[in-house]
Amino acid sequence: MTLTSAAGILALLEDPEPALKGFALQNLNEIVDEFWAEISESVSKLEELHEDEDFPHRELSALVVSKVYYHLGGFELSCDYALGAGSLFDISSSSEYVETIVAQCIDRYTKLHVQLSEHPSDNVEIDSRLEAIVQRMFARCFHDRQYKQAVGIALETRHLDIFERAIRESDNMPEMLDYSFRVCLSMVQSREFRNHILECLVNIYLSLEDPDYVNICQCYIFLDNTQAVAELLLNLVKGSQTDHLVAYQIAFDMYESATQHFLAEVVHVLRSTVLLLRSDATQTVEAGTESGQSTQKDEGPEAMETETKSPEEKEAEPAPSTSPDDPLKHRVERLLTILGGETTISLHQDFLIRNNHADLAILKNTKEHVRNSISHTATVIANAYMHCGTTVDTFLRSNLDWFAKASNWARFTATASLGVIHRGHEKESLNLMSTYLPKDSSAGGVYTEGGGLFALGFIHANHGGAITDYLLNQLKETTTDVVRHGGCLGLGLAALGTARHDVYEQLKSNLYQDDAVTGEAAGLAMGLVMVGSSSAEAIDDMVKYSKETQHEKILRGLAVGIALTMYGRLEEADALIEMLASDKDPLLRRSGMYTIGMAYCGSGNNGALKRLLHIAVSDVDNDVRRAAVASVGFILFRTPEQCPGVVSLLAESYNPHVRCGAAVALGIACAGTGLRDAVAILEPMINDPENFVRQAVFVASAMILMQQTEAMTSKVKVFREAYSKAISDKREYIMARFGAILAQGIIDAGGRNVTISLQSRTGHTHMTSVVGTLVFTQFWYWFPMAHFLSLAFTPTAVIGLNSELKMPKIQFCSNARPSLYAYPEPLQAPKEKEREKVATAVLSITAKARAKAKKTDEAKTNEAMETDQEAPKSTAVEEEATDKAEGKDKEKENEEEKEKEPEPLFEMLSNPTRVIPAQLKVLSIPSDSRYEPLKPIGVGGVIMLSDKDEEQPEEFVEALPDPTYTAVDDEGPEPEPPEPFQYIED
Repeated sequence: MTLTSAAGILALLEDPEPALKGFALQNLNEIVDEFWAEISESVSKLEELHEDEDFPHRELSALVVSKVYYHLGGFELSCDYALGAGSLFDISSSSEYVETIVAQCIDRYTKLHVQLSEHPSDNVEIDSRLEAIVQRMFARCFHDRQYKQAVGIALETRHLDIFERAIRESDNMPEMLDYSFRVCLSMVQSREFRNHILECLVNIYLSLEDPDYVNICQCYIFLDNTQAVAELLLNLVKGSQTDHLVAYQIAFDMYESATQHFLAEVVHVLRSTVLLLRSDATQTVEAGTESGQSTQKDEGPEAMETETKSPEEKEAEPAPSTSPDDPLKHRVERLLTILGGETTISLHQDFLIRNNHADLAILKNTKEHVRNSISHTATVIANAYMHCGTTVDTFLRSNLDWFAKASNWARFTATASLGVIHRGHEKESLNLMSTYLPKDSSAGGVYTEGGGLFALGFIHANHGGAITDYLLNQLKETTTDVVRHGGCLGLGLAALGTARHDVYEQLKSNLYQDDAVTGEAAGLAMGLVMVGSSSAEAIDDMVKYSKETQHEKILRGLAVGIALTMYGRLEEADALIEMLASDKDPLLRRSGMYTIGMAYCGSGNNGALKRLLHIAVSDVDNDVRRAAVASVGFILFRTPEQCPGVVSLLAESYNPHVRCGAAVALGIACAGTGLRDAVAILEPMINDPENFVRQAVFVASAMILMQQTEAMTSKVKVFREAYSKAISDKREYIMARFGAILAQGIIDAGGRNVTISLQSRTGHTHMTSVVGTLVFTQFWYWFPMAHFLSLAFTPTAVIGLNSELKMPKIQFCSNARPSLYAYPEPLQAPKEKEREKVATAVLSITAKARAKAKKTDEAKTNEAMETDQEAPKSTAVEEEATDKAEGKDKEKENEEEKEKEPEPLFEMLSNPTRVIPAQLKVLSIPSDSRYEPLKPIGVGGVIMLSDKDEEQPEEFVEALPDPTYTAVDDEGPEPEPPEPFQYIED
């Protein structure tokens, strides 16, 4: 019999007998999911029963009330009564009610536990029943062997003991460690707690029989423990052949992930440790020599006579050998070279030169449509992007007259573009830029000299070394504001993240000159030097001066500089953010938005997102709103698939500045991914009525579609055509055309061999890329800042190296059709249409005359019987037309044959090779290969290879010839004089 009402059971609750009430509660618990609406009218009676401490079934009453409130949507009250139900609340059940209430309990416990750990003085009390629910949830996870779920709950509730236990009890510890490391980076938003987790992970790694030293060092980088890294590397270098290859691999990964400051400290510790080892070895050798001499004295004069050697023999004799230390010396030297960056820079340079596929036809077409200075500057910048790191300046050299049209700041930008083109080519940097650098007898102009110093900064970006001191001296000696502007920017780039006090003080002295041109560059450069340091002195100096100066340009530079100083500091930046966001000056409020983006970069922090989105729709200043939306991209770049959902409504805002910021946010967060949702939002915005919104759409779409082929993303062709149309359309606004020209350079950057990635291959936030992208967004105010995007370009290379850091000949297998990941086809020049021959109109009188003449000719021919006359011209024309038709038919046949040939399903790639991010998942090394990689080949980048057959000689990739550099406006060396000759007059 089907129950149609709960009224009869509810009536039993009025009975004075507790047993009947208990019976009623048991039945209500079974039917509450169906009759909760009817039971809710008697919920007050059920609450009274629960509050009666003498009632034996009060826990059952609490469970029924909890379910009623759950169905009513009162989750807080439902959670309270579920706790009152005690053991009757069965968390092992898989019902929606149980899962929802358990989640509510965990959230409540997490909030209280976090508050207790961060503010112990608040005397927060946690309900023991809540603690019991959480502990029972942990027990359930371990019973069901759901270790990943246990790790997640442990991290949320900050139970490090449970976190460690879940990893150690798991079936696959290496996999769980890798999962925990990734979750730690993406979920944990407290810097202090994250450090505790990383320390715990390091201890677990070290307890393994075969520790993962690569991930251990990645943890040490986050912990900023240079001493531990240096000791670990030194121990590996002293070890076996495989161990020192692991050390090299760690060093390559570290150079990609760590800052200049961190790497310099590791190198310093390594050098001092090696010197100490050498001194110990020398003392040991000297002690051995002394003991040998005493033995000789004991053996008497006969022994002395036999051991006596001539001075020549002593010189020829090798020095006392410390054989264990000789290989150690070479290995440490290689390790220091890798950590110093010289090896990585050289390898990337080699790769970009070998694989350059930049299409000069695109630039040529763009140049033909340039009609003003702004488009001229955009073309110069696009050329720099296209040839970034390739050293190819053919376009500049072949259009010297056209480039000479640049004047004043346009000349500054054009000169700086040489630094982008030759980025990383440090050995010849001074020789290359000698024509443009300040000299005593300078005739090049201040804009050329300032651009030359700026270019030097790009060549040595994040790898300053000796050039930092050169730029520092130049900045001290120069007296003109334009040269100081370029010098400050170049110095900031070379000393990026070093926190050098002398550099900072020199930049600060330039800031205090209160010159608008110099001060803007100095304020930005101070942030570049102190990036991520959270230096109280630097922040105090910059904030204080920003409130005193009257120059808007200086304020713009300081706004970005302040934000860079707080890069990656998470909650440490909250006080500064609060102060800046509440300031009455819109430029400082904009700085607050950038500071949120930098401090919580890649964290996905919900609090930071809420604040940015609130300001994006509430602030009265358009620049602040645009900066707030753009900063969303920096916070979400680790989870790019979330960004389209966050900014989709903002992309349809009535405010064009908000729409512009939404496009920029998509470009930053989804760069290089080709994400369809992001492209779907941007595509209709190509026709936005505001020209600066279209500019942002062009740039953002190019960033997203980098290293995407038409076979992978069909929209690549659509956007490329949109760029060309905007550039060639005379009615298009200059701002939109500027964005389209930049977009053509970005989508084909680095000879079509680089992408934009804000995180390294090991999962670290890539500081240089983040800094470059933030400063790039300032081209809205100052065109030379567009060059900073080159800092975010990451070569899409796979480079295999042996133990001697040389590139052996090795094949990689791409298990996909070659056309899927192939380079785009070069731009084809439009074919000229063949003119069709039109039949000539012939008058009737002319036709009769021709017919009469023809009859006369035939009569003469018959009489003379001549057979050797030439063919008429009309026949020759017909033959030529026939030949052309036959040629076209043959071409069509060849094309059809090619189309009929089936495309192979895989492709063999030679070391070093271009492998775009999407291709990495199908990349492998053949099973019969001589070499074995030390880390998964699908990670990409520089990969150390272990040789399986060391007895056989190795074949290496041929080295490229050293490039010879001459200045762009140099006509080259003078020709040799002619050989002696004797002149004789006629």
